[in-house]
Amino acid sequence: MPTMPEPVKISTNGITLAVYEAGPKDGLPVILCHGFPELAYSWRRQIPALAAAGCRVICPDQRGYGGSDKPSAVHDYSIQHLTGDLVGLLDHYGIERAVFIGHDWGGLVVWQVPLLHPDRVAGVAGVGVPFIPRAAEDPIVTFRRMWGDRMYIVNFQDSQEADAVFDADPYRVFDVLLRKNPLSLEAFAQLPHEDRVPDIVKRVRTGPGTGERIVSEEEQRFYADTFAKAGFTGPINWYRNWSENWASTAQIEQRIRVPALFIEAGNDLATAAIPDVAKLMDGHVDDLEIQRVPDSGHWIQQEYPEEVNRFLIDWLERRFMD
Repeated sequence: MPTMPEPVKISTNGITLAVYEAGPKDGLPVILCHGFPELAYSWRRQIPALAAAGCRVICPDQRGYGGSDKPSAVHDYSIQHLTGDLVGLLDHYGIERAVFIGHDWGGLVVWQVPLLHPDRVAGVAGVGVPFIPRAAEDPIVTFRRMWGDRMYIVNFQDSQEADAVFDADPYRVFDVLLRKNPLSLEAFAQLPHEDRVPDIVKRVRTGPGTGERIVSEEEQRFYADTFAKAGFTGPINWYRNWSENWASTAQIEQRIRVPALFIEAGNDLATAAIPDVAKLMDGHVDDLEIQRVPDSGHWIQQEYPEEVNRFLIDWLERRFMD
């Protein structure tokens, strides 16, 4: 099992984050942002590779996760707070600008950093998650209309059910989620519309997981043990700010002007509903490169670490380190 550096505790934006550092202090600053329900540990196979390539890697357990602070108020997980934490890390280290790389929810966050804090961003990369321009309608309203109340993001808004189910058996959460996608996109396309977004709460409650595991037993236990101590409410609160995030960014121009990379997971059902990712970002991302890992499911940097590392390092070296 890959080892992680020892974390340091850093005060930023009114909270304390557990942060993992690697690489030369004078290297290209790279901030790695994990998704849901993950940890800085999710980048365990990227941290040493990026450090060896000359990057100064800064990888936090983000607010609500792992060894970092877990504010109690839902509002404390707004996009302004989440991006503010990352800018606060730059302030702590005396770094003017960095490259931000994110997966899953971390991808959603890093795409917002050049919109909300453009002077602090050298470049941005979404691993599995493209830049999604702000919608005309509150996404929660859209999700509820399209998929109903059991759609997991809608379910997270309406009750504490997910918190209770996930907290009751963290091991099962990761046993269900951290697996390869058992469906092809062709099989996915044949599903009834209402089944195309999973009822994650039901899946965790009923178990077991389907598809091949992408982590070892030891790695799965690490996730489960960490969340048994930390709980899931902080991470779920990120979702509970979706409507507020949408409302509070109405005046923000939806345009990324720094160099950007999108690494697409070719068999990720989370983005399968997007028919043409490049078209989605066209006119919104000025300097975009797209790479693809055709067989990867959602957990791309854990499922295909060598490919992700190669794409990231090649892009970083060409665009920022020559």
